Order: sequence, then C-alpha cells, then structure tokens
Amino acid sequence: MFYVFFPPICRLLGRGKLLVALLLVFVVLGPFGRTVFARGNEIWQECSYLGGMDAIALGCLTAIVLSRTRFPPSVLRMAGAFGTALLIFSLCFSIRADAWGLGRSGVDMTIVAIGTCMVIAAAADTRWRSPRVMLPLQLLGRRSYEVYLTHMFVVFALFRLFVAAGSPLPGVPILFLMVVLIAGLLGDWVARLYSEPMNRG
Repeated sequence: MFYVFFPPICRLLGRGKLLVALLLVFVVLGPFGRTVFARGNEIWQECSYLGGMDAIALGCLTAIVLSRTRFPPSVLRMAGAFGTALLIFSLCFSIRADAWGLGRSGVDMTIVAIGTCMVIAAAADTRWRSPRVMLPLQLLGRRSYEVYLTHMFVVFALFRLFVAAGSPLPGVPILFLMVVLIAGLLGDWVARLYSEPMNRG
C-alpha cells in the first residue's frame, strides 16, 4: 500500500496545501488505526497500514516544514530538548504512559513519532554531529531499513531458544542485546549483498 500508492499521490499533490491536508488526516487517523479500526487485534494494532501512517505523515510534514522555514537556534534547542523528553518518557516510562491511557487511546506511538521528528528537526537544522561514542547507533541507523525488514527472523529464532531454556528472567537483557546485535549484523549483510548492489544497478 505504501510503496505503490503513497509516492504517486505525493507526486500528484505536490508540496502544497493539499498534500499537507492529506498528511494531517493521516496523523489524526493513526491512533484510530491502532484502536477503533484494529478491533482488539494485536497484529493490526502494530502492523495495519493506517496504524503506522501517522508516523510517516509526521516525518513528511517535518521535511516540508524544514525545507521552507529556518528556525532560530533557541527554538531548535527547545524542540530537541522537548523531543528528547518525549522519547525518554515514552520509552522508559511506558507503564506510566499506559496508566494514563495513552496506549488505549492509540496516541502513545504518535507521541513517539512527534518526539522523534522534533529531535530530527533540531539535529538536521543545526547540522549536529554526534559524538564518536554514538557510532554503533549510527551504523545501526544506516542499516535501519534492512534491519526493520529482517529483524523478526532473529526475534523469533532467539525467543524460541529463550523459551526452550526455560525463559530465565536474568536472561532477558542478554536476549535483548543478542537480538539487537544479530539483527544489526543481518541487516548489514542484506544491505551489502542486496540493497546496495540494487541501488547501484
């Protein structure tokens, strides 16, 4: 749905008000796609077309705004700080967020997307360069799409081993780290052997 229909629609509408209006509709409908339209189906809550379009739409809106507007450094610093705070809250205090009903209303992932867009806007407009200690995350980010497409193979395989070992609670951090490491290596392998040769072709 995304690859076949969304790019031609964006091309047809241009970068004007019609495209912005369509993107705003997707932002509004995203939480409904994860709640009302999913009808309690956990797979559709996570993977439905509409349920993920608010994040894509917010990313597109961020790109449009940044291409048209130069923000003062103070505004960018505030956006980066607030976006980081939203991400920390959403990712590190998810139980509290769920208690506030953010998950039930479907806006939890919208908040993650908004926080991410604010950080991206601040980093892109200030040309911020991360410290070298962040290099592993940078490398993972460069292969993020290949990791996204293939990571569930790693998750399923390692989780099956984890369950076969009796699901030891102390092993959860090890499981998490192993999934990230192996999924990253698999994504890099797919990129080197498939994506990059296809891009060059």
